[in-house]
Amino acid sequence: MIPVRNIYYMLSYAFQTLNESCYKKLATEEFHNVAELCAAILVKGVAAQIKRGLRYEYNETLADMTTIRGRLDLAESIKSGGIWKKRPMCVFDEFTVNSYPNRIIKTTLFYLITAPITQTRRREIRRLLNYLGDVEPIAPRDVNWNLRFDRNYSSYRMIIGVCYLALRGLIQTTNAGKMKLMEFLDEQATHRLYERFIREYYRKERPKFKVAADYIPWALDEEEGGDGALPVMKSDVTITANGKTLILDAKYYNRPMRTNFGVKKHLSSNLYQIFAYVKNLTVARQLDPRDVAGVLLYAQTDDEEAIKSDYTISGSRICTRALDLNRDFTGIATKLNSIVDEFLDER
Repeated sequence: MIPVRNIYYMLSYAFQTLNESCYKKLATEEFHNVAELCAAILVKGVAAQIKRGLRYEYNETLADMTTIRGRLDLAESIKSGGIWKKRPMCVFDEFTVNSYPNRIIKTTLFYLITAPITQTRRREIRRLLNYLGDVEPIAPRDVNWNLRFDRNYSSYRMIIGVCYLALRGLIQTTNAGKMKLMEFLDEQATHRLYERFIREYYRKERPKFKVAADYIPWALDEEEGGDGALPVMKSDVTITANGKTLILDAKYYNRPMRTNFGVKKHLSSNLYQIFAYVKNLTVARQLDPRDVAGVLLYAQTDDEEAIKSDYTISGSRICTRALDLNRDFTGIATKLNSIVDEFLDER
């Protein structure tokens, strides 16, 4: 399991908002588990958002009215009997605090109260819930995490990101369809954080490099126009510097390798994927294969052995590396820097 302190550092890179003054104190606190860390961040973040102003949205509302408002729903009016009681059913847009992001926040806070956190943190969460009295929670399994954040409410991005980690880590659906509490983040939630952390780390610490989650074109023959059925190829991290390109594919697995007849082997699908990225980018952009490399960057946790393989395929280096998330964060940063220095040097 990744140390909670490193989870905080990863979050601070993934969401630069955590570097604001109101969160500075969190960097010196000790957290016994991830739930406590998420609760601490949300208490600060939601309180700050309440001061700035909670997000309001226009929601379509159906209600019986004494006068016509919005659009008359004749079918519902007849069904409810409202048309005979002179209270017709109307459909109208209502500007309300019951916006979808606020509903996610309230849902997460509800479940954090039942998590293994301190009584002080529980009291802080209950105090925040008083400001969300008109907000309706959502069933955790029904939450849609694909949200867009406009400029006016960009501060919600970090809050919803932490809600995702907390809710995915605390709640799990059993085979019987019931919800149960978990103590730690699940693999999928941690993978999303791991991927974003790596990308944002390089953006901040290596500002001279061009860093992006890049769309990779298929190297179609000129006569092939494409029918739109090909899947989209998008890298986790593409770094360009010194005339060279490095494609990083972040992988977070509890067991990144499989054993076959006593021999440890890489997952074939991962190697196929990174090779497809490198090969198509090289051909589509007419690059020298020697100037394009692909690295599967596995998160090495617990007692997994170090993973390091080097291959040259069609002129390009295809490699695997491991990032030990259990070590001190200084060591993590050193490893990340050494990877790009190895592949993007000026020679």
